[in-house]
Parts: sequence; C-alpha cells; structure tokens
Amino acid sequence: MSVPQYRRAAALALAAGLGLSLTACSTKNDDDSIADGKVTITVDCQPVGSQKELLQNWNADVAEFQRQNPDIVIKSVSVGEQCNNPPDFAARLAGGTVTDVFYGYMTDLAQVLDSGQAMEITEYATTDTVPTWGSIDPALKEVFTDGGRLYAVPVKNYSMGLVYNRVLFQRAGLDPNKPPETWADVRAAARKISALDNGIAGYSEYSAGNTGGWHFTALLYSQGGQVLTPDGKKADFNNPMGRQVLQNLKDMRYGDNSMGARQLLQWGDLLTNAAAGKVGMFIGAPDSTQAIVSQFQGRFQDWAMAPMPGQDGPAKATLGGGEGYFFKKGLSPEQVRAGLKWIAYQKLTPGKGQFDYVRAKPQNYPVGLPQPLLFANGSEAQKRELELRKANANVDTANFALFEASPVPIKGEPRNAQAIYAVLDAAMSGVLTNPDANVDALLKTAEEKVNQLLSAES
Repeated sequence: MSVPQYRRAAALALAAGLGLSLTACSTKNDDDSIADGKVTITVDCQPVGSQKELLQNWNADVAEFQRQNPDIVIKSVSVGEQCNNPPDFAARLAGGTVTDVFYGYMTDLAQVLDSGQAMEITEYATTDTVPTWGSIDPALKEVFTDGGRLYAVPVKNYSMGLVYNRVLFQRAGLDPNKPPETWADVRAAARKISALDNGIAGYSEYSAGNTGGWHFTALLYSQGGQVLTPDGKKADFNNPMGRQVLQNLKDMRYGDNSMGARQLLQWGDLLTNAAAGKVGMFIGAPDSTQAIVSQFQGRFQDWAMAPMPGQDGPAKATLGGGEGYFFKKGLSPEQVRAGLKWIAYQKLTPGKGQFDYVRAKPQNYPVGLPQPLLFANGSEAQKRELELRKANANVDTANFALFEASPVPIKGEPRNAQAIYAVLDAAMSGVLTNPDANVDALLKTAEEKVNQLLSAES
C-alpha cells in the first residue's frame, strides 16, 4: 500500500503503569487537572499485564516523557487487549467514563460526536505540540474532521490482505510463495490445510462483536461491492456480490468443512487460534501478525501476507481503516496541549514509542511490517521512519513482498460503521453456524435493519 492510494480511499499499543479505573478517571474534576504546577491527563489503551514487553515499553516511555516534560503527569488506563471493543466503547461514551485522551477507530467520529464527549482540537494541533504534524497524511487527518473542525489525531492506518501460515501451507503441499489469488483458490487451499488435522481451520472468519460485519465489508469490497449507496442513505449489499460473499463462506464451512467447528469468533479468538498454529488463512492487516506474535505468543517466521483475493481475478478493492485519539470535552487548554505532546512522543515520532524500532528489534515484537503508513509520501518523517524500519527489521520482509508489490485499491469504511457491522454480524454468524441458512433471507433482514438505522439518523 502507498500513501497516495490511501488518499484516494479518503478515508495499538499505548501503555503505562498507574492503573486508574475508568470510574476513577470519570469522576475527576477540572480542579484536579492542575496541581503543584503540573498538568495531569488520563490516557487509555494501556497494555494489559500479559503484554509484558509492551507494558514495560510503555512504562519506560511514560517515565522518559515525564522526565522531559516535568510539568505533565500521565495517568494510564487499560481497557483490554483490543483497546476498543465496540460495545464497551459505546458504553463508556454513554456513561461519560472515557479518559481525557481516548482511543477510537476511524469509524467512531460520528458516534463520538453524537455522544457529546468530543472536544474540538483544531487550534491546538500544530507543529508546536506535534512536531511531525505537517508530515501526517492529510487524508488521515480528514477522517477525524467534521465541518472543518478536527476532533482526533490519527495514529495508525491499515489495509487488508490475505494473511496465511507458511508452515501449514508447506505441510499441506502448497507453495507458500504462491498464495491464493482468488476465492476459489482460497477454498481449494483451505480444503488441503484442514485435511491436516481436525483441529485446524483452513480458513477462519469472524462473526461476532461487530467483527463479522467488519469482515463482511472487506469481503464485499473484494467483490466490487459497497455497503451503502453513494449518497449513504440506503444499504447496498443485498445483491449478487453480497450473496457471493456469504455463499463462499457457507460452501467452505459446510460444503468443505474447512473452517473448523468453533464459530462466533471475535478478534482475540481468531488470533489466539492462529498463534497456536490452528488457522491456515484469514483476512487481516499486517498488524494482525504483530498481535499474533506480541500478544498471543505466535512466531514471526510462520506468517506471510498476500493481496486480498478476488472472485475470479484480482480483488476489486480492499478495506482500509485505522485509529486515533480523541480528547474529552471540557479539558483545559493545558490538558489538550499535554495530551498532544504525549501522542506526538508515543505515536508520531520516528524512533520513539510505536516507532522505536531499535528497542523493539530484540523483543518479541515484529519490526519490518509494511504498515502503518502515517506520514505523507516524500516527507522527512516518512523517510526517517522507513530508514529505521529497514535497518531494524526482525521479520523476513520477503513474506510481505507480494502484499506490497500488488496493491489493491482501498475503500474506506462506511459511515456509522460500527452500528452497521453489528447488524451484519447476524448474516455472517448465520452462514457459519446453520447449515440450512438462507443467504437471501439473511441479506434481506440485514438490509431492512441497516435501512432502519439510516432512516433514524436522517
């Protein structure tokens, strides 16, 4: 993927060690934010205890940041391995228990604005608070902009492809250097891989916790479809392309028995299975391999990526998205500036935080993955980040060469994505848990519910 391609699309791991509860941070008042000449901010997405190296890195970053900025105190909150489990995130927004600086997906802007929890940060986001601000891809900033007003800072982006286990490919007699290019190829490979052992899924898929709808969208894009009509007013997946998505999965699940018996998988479920060597293929972004290794104890060398498969040839498109940090409404100017400085240090500075590849190289943490690409093409920040990535790679970058060499056009996520994904979960789970599932009926029901959602918005 290239940065210019992401522009055409238009569109995790923070951590520290003070362990506040969400309730505690929600009851903080403005008088507590500045004391003894120090500005205090709460930040979420702290790695959980099982993420030992990530947590250690975060704690070190907090300590160093506070040493460099003795007037700022960072208090960190863990919200789980995934950082943003959509139902939990919605509950925190509704209850007003988000942290001062809180993590969200690129699809969350409308939901956050509707909740009344977001603070506009347009005037604060400058090169004074974020030195690399001028280098960040403008398309990523635009995702978090509404009516010309900025509400969040982008910190990661991605696009999806086919993630596959090279070891299982070899065991199944498949060439790991020639991964599937079409969904028919995926199906054939999945049959061979699942035949290795009853506990191995040749291909695995999500179908719960909004992740099923998220992947339905990615699969639909590969067919050339779209979730909504161009004006965003109606559902547009109850058609031959949507039917093909569900039929492919139903055929693999029940026609071939190549997807394993356990279904209703969410994010951590699938990646746990993958790390254990029980998944041959799934669709995902490059950082899914990062999670497999650093969070679920898998191995770098087992995994590779290819472009998203298409139905009868190259995929028509693939899904792109990402994440950023919002600021809770009511913060003082000092808190906003402090939060931006922290994000700049932890997420947006080559050589620091998520880009501290020198530190990460000897750790159980992949360096050399082809994403995220946050910085504009040709910018100094991009050049520096790519230099550091190449110099400190601890993964075989050849395993991602096909993915990088054959970029697929990227489509952004639909508006109100999380609510739509929740509806589409039912269609995905239907074809993966019921051998008699009626694809047309599942799509019709989902279409009606999405149209109801859209109608309620207008």
